[in-house]
Parts: sequence; structure tokens; C-alpha cells
Amino acid sequence: MEVVPVVVPDPGPGEAVVRVQACGVCHTDLHYREGGINDEFPFLLGHEAAGVVESVGTGVEDLSPGDFVILNWRAVCGRCRACKRGRPWYCFATHNAKQKMTLEDGTELSPALGIGAFAEKTLVAAGQCTKVDPAASPAAAGLLGCGVMAGLGAAINTGQVGRGDSVAVIGCGGVGNAAVVGSRLAGAGTIIAVDVDDRKLATAQRLGATHTVNSRAVDAVETIRSLTGGNGADVVIEAVGRPETYRQAFYARDLAGTVVLVGVPTPEMKLELPLLDVFGRGGALKSSWYGDCLPERDFPMLVDLYLQGRLDLDAFVSETVPPDGVEEAFARMQRGEVLRSVVVF
Repeated sequence: MEVVPVVVPDPGPGEAVVRVQACGVCHTDLHYREGGINDEFPFLLGHEAAGVVESVGTGVEDLSPGDFVILNWRAVCGRCRACKRGRPWYCFATHNAKQKMTLEDGTELSPALGIGAFAEKTLVAAGQCTKVDPAASPAAAGLLGCGVMAGLGAAINTGQVGRGDSVAVIGCGGVGNAAVVGSRLAGAGTIIAVDVDDRKLATAQRLGATHTVNSRAVDAVETIRSLTGGNGADVVIEAVGRPETYRQAFYARDLAGTVVLVGVPTPEMKLELPLLDVFGRGGALKSSWYGDCLPERDFPMLVDLYLQGRLDLDAFVSETVPPDGVEEAFARMQRGEVLRSVVVF
């Protein structure tokens, strides 16, 4: 990565320019940098952001300069078959800004997830801006734009964790620990955090896990079962995205329980399970896209909980870094030293 000047055009119809105040360093940005998502270089990375609307284009009616917003990468269209069925969190026609940001020589940039927020300003579709209470810290609120929302939503929206449920979360990075927090918010009685790193498990315990399991030391499936009366958990959230941890999740759930995959696998990964076990265990195997969130519904609600002291988003901000500190932040993320590094402007 390098820090260079970026040309941000004036917003066109349905677009907005946002002055970025803070942007989290997410693993998805690293996937982009390493060519794991596509090869449309050069990228303008950064997508987990909050800031203030600077200007809007024609036709934008519900957004004004000065609004404090969290950016989202699934701008709901309102017209596709998912939206018409009343399931807009599955929108199949989400959209981004039509214009491109460029380098000074005119080279077009590919913004990560249609946002590109490792910059002082960014151009997005107006629907990618969700207004929230400006009293919130930009560094904390911006994390709802991706990782924290993915984990919270995996528990609350996709897994539909209920009062008294038992939950196991496999993988306790930023997304997994957000799933721990979401399970606690939903009223789960038992929350089991599973990881191979004791530091991450200690963080999970601080955030609400009732039990921790280091799967290097013990069999995760058998331990989860022993902690749930021999049955397995009602909901198991897989926040790693690997076949071996998915198998753990599958066999660690109770009969008729739910597995939620929110960890993102790579294209070459394959999963093999006995079809009789899939049938015989019943329940539901779900994938969670962006925590199945609806930004205009979920972001303001979660920011309100944060401002009430009921959702500790600040706990996810491990450090703040300048724009030229992203490479070092990537390295700390890979070593498991942080939940989130946040670029501040």
C-alpha cells in the first residue's frame, strides 16, 4: 500500500461525498490487497467507516450535508425480488456510486466493497450512507459498517438467538467476539467461546462469554457438548470460514439446532459431510451475509444501545492509526494482536 492523492468527483445523481472520520482495518481489505477477491487493481481500500456528508447529488432527498453517517456496502434497491418479498437484507441488486474516483493521472480506482474509505473523502451511493446519532464516536460507530455488524447480526438476525439459549462461537477475532456480544444482548444463558489463542479467549470472556475453550488443548466438540448437558449448543456460530471449523460447528450443535457460517472461506475450500448426518440432525445450516442486517434499521438501534452504555463498541477499538499505518495494522491483525485497528483522519 502507498499513500497518494486521490481525485474525488462531485457527486452525481443519487451519490454523496463523505468526509471520512474513521475507518476500521478489516481482513477483507487484506483479501483485496492480496488479490483474493478480484484483480481489478489499483484498489482504494477501506470500507468499515463513519464520517460526515459533505455534499449530495441531485435526487438525494433523505441525506443532507452535515449528517453523521455510517457507510454500508449493501445499499438496498427496494425493487428486486428479495426486497419485494419483504426481505431487503437479502437485496440482490445493491448498488454503488456510478462515477469512479481516480489517481491524478486519471487511473480509475476500485473502491473496496464500493466504499474506499482509507481516504479523507470518498464517493458513494447515497443509499450507502446510514444516518445515526452524531454523539457516537466515529471510531466505534464505523465498526458497525462491517465486522461488528456481521458478528452481532450472525447471532441476533441469522441465528435468532433467544433468551436462555446456549451458543458456541468458534473463532474469536473481531467478528466472533461481536457474535459473543450479540448473543449476550439477545439473552443467551450459556455462551461458549472457542479459539486457539488464549488472548482472544480472554477478550471473549470480558465481552460476555460464560465459558472459554482452547481447541488446541481439548476437543472442541466434546467440550461444547459437556458444557451443554451432553446435547450440544442451540446455536453454533462459525466465524473462521474453514472446513475443519465448520465440521466442529456442525457436530457441536444440538439436534435440530442451528449452525451459522459468518466466517468467509476462500474459493478453493471444500466441505464434506455425510448426507445422512445432515438429514438426521435436522435443524438449520445458515450463511450470514453482513449479519443479515438492514442498515437503516440496525445501525441507529445499535448506536442507541452504545450511547446508553448497553453495547460496548469501544472495546473493539484496539488502537487508532494514521493513514500510513495500515500495513503495520495488517501485520498486527494477522498476528492476532488486535480486534480492530482504526484509521483516523
